[in-house]
Amino acid sequence: MKQETNSHSIDAVILWVNGNEYRHKEKISKYVEDKNEISSIKFRTRFDQVNEIKFTIDSILKFAQYIENIYIITDEQTPNFLEKSKTKDCYRNVSIVDHKVIFEGYEKFLPVFNCRPIETCIHRIPGLAEHFIYFNDDFFLINPTKPSDFFINTFPVLRGKWLSFDRDIFYKKFKKTKASHKRAQQKAAEMIGMNQYYNFKHTPHPLRKSTFETYFKNNSEDFTDNIKYKFRNENQYTPQGLANHIEIKNKTCVLKKELELIYFRSYRKPFLWYKFQMNLRTKRKKFLGLQSLDQCTSKKLIFITKWLENRLK
Repeated sequence: MKQETNSHSIDAVILWVNGNEYRHKEKISKYVEDKNEISSIKFRTRFDQVNEIKFTIDSILKFAQYIENIYIITDEQTPNFLEKSKTKDCYRNVSIVDHKVIFEGYEKFLPVFNCRPIETCIHRIPGLAEHFIYFNDDFFLINPTKPSDFFINTFPVLRGKWLSFDRDIFYKKFKKTKASHKRAQQKAAEMIGMNQYYNFKHTPHPLRKSTFETYFKNNSEDFTDNIKYKFRNENQYTPQGLANHIEIKNKTCVLKKELELIYFRSYRKPFLWYKFQMNLRTKRKKFLGLQSLDQCTSKKLIFITKWLENRLK
């Protein structure tokens, strides 16, 4: 596969948790007042997994061969496929980074069960390249990519669109504030003094380490305020959204409207609809997002995982 050459190092970072593990369930139960909540689908889907991370990593190895290091941030866990594949040379550049490493000096906030504090510390990975791409474990590359899909002249390529704040939309301004992804993006834009926010979707996020380092050096309280919550809170911002708006304000990014994404948020539609989407629409897309795959029905899950296996051979 021909790959575009790259003038600077690019790493990949993935957040991952195995919420099915007994030790993790024990750990989280100590901090949840309503124990019944732990068993709810809405709660569990943020932590439970069906080994999607193997497909995430395999997709990077196949379709982004210019990536130099892949870091998996975890809480005293290792994905099973890595445990079983220690002798496989293809995973030689995949490393586990524990929460304690990136929270060094701030261990009092551990453990956390909330992606936003972890994302706030993501730039503290030892040896992380200046340019890196942040993946969730439900992001996948499904066609060849090149460095300029993520960075152009060292500037990150941001995919999304401008939207108004909820406070400026009459029928939304009276709604109760929730700890939603949209609200966290809006808060990030507000912090940078924007009048609108640049809404980004479920695609891999190109980021620059120095953008975080410079901002938090001058705004240390914004760092500690965002890592102090064990669970999502409406007062938190999304750190990648913060970085995006800083880059936009500094004119150090490239904005791209085309997401090049196929994204499933739920699995309630008929099986044939997913089959059509996966077999035809993915030919023209670079990214696949499969949110809450743990809630997928058995038939659909088998089809999707088989499709990914064949795609990544």
